[in-house]
Amino acid sequence: MYQQMIFVNLAVNDLDVSKKFFTELGYGINEQFSDEHCASIVISDTIVAMIMDRQRYADFTKKEIADSTKTSEVLLALSAESREKVDELVDKALASGGSPSGETQDHGFMYGRAFDDPDGHTWEVMWMDPAAVQG
Repeated sequence: MYQQMIFVNLAVNDLDVSKKFFTELGYGINEQFSDEHCASIVISDTIVAMIMDRQRYADFTKKEIADSTKTSEVLLALSAESREKVDELVDKALASGGSPSGETQDHGFMYGRAFDDPDGHTWEVMWMDPAAVQG
């Protein structure tokens, strides 16, 4: 079966700060698709965040670029393999320059926390008990 990919494109204020933030979370950079205006952040085999300085991002849209510290343009959600992995990633994000976003969600079978990256983009990290998904 074909594995469809998603490339999330995000405008950032300081490319170097954003690259450092995402590499501190444990993600790699695909140098083949990165330059002085953008970086290809490899989150998984099927998820890539293309972070771009505002000048480069503007090449792809005629719309005003949102100030993600003041407006919400998207909520990004990542799955985690356990509750502990949710905490691990969010704690890394907070230690690396991110800020907490919203309240911890604990419904027993589902657990999640969220953080804002240095540019204010909100990332939710969620775990759901596989038994709850199956039944």
